[in-house]
Amino acid sequence: MAWQPHITVATVIEDRGRFLLVEELAEGRAVFNQPAGHLEANESLPQAAIRETLEETGWDVELTGVTGIYLYTAPSNGVTYQRVCFAAKALRHRPEHPLDDGIIGPRWLSRDELAAQPERWRSELVLRCIDDYLGSEPFPLSLIRDPA
Repeated sequence: MAWQPHITVATVIEDRGRFLLVEELAEGRAVFNQPAGHLEANESLPQAAIRETLEETGWDVELTGVTGIYLYTAPSNGVTYQRVCFAAKALRHRPEHPLDDGIIGPRWLSRDELAAQPERWRSELVLRCIDDYLGSEPFPLSLIRDPA
């Protein structure tokens, strides 16, 4: 079997010191993650981030930058993920929008509230992406080059 990394996107959305997270079921337990998911065929990375955020939280967002690009191998299954994490601002909540299977719901938490619950993180990337967002200016969206 050929080794294949999985390309994923995530968004860090802050509003007055609180971050939009997803509470979801993973491996039989409720965990927190950024709105995140896999890149689909014929989709750009920014399109995937906007779509995943809506599907998992019911929020429309505007991307404002790139927080970072991460390589992560999940200890639970050995799968390697390349995550492109975007910074975004919340535009509009659509509470009637159906959420993806396995999603308990959106949650707004402060960095400290999240940091106090490491057993609830989907992976260590959850806090890492927030800390990178807080620690430096995001890279411009022009970092992402889509084919013309």
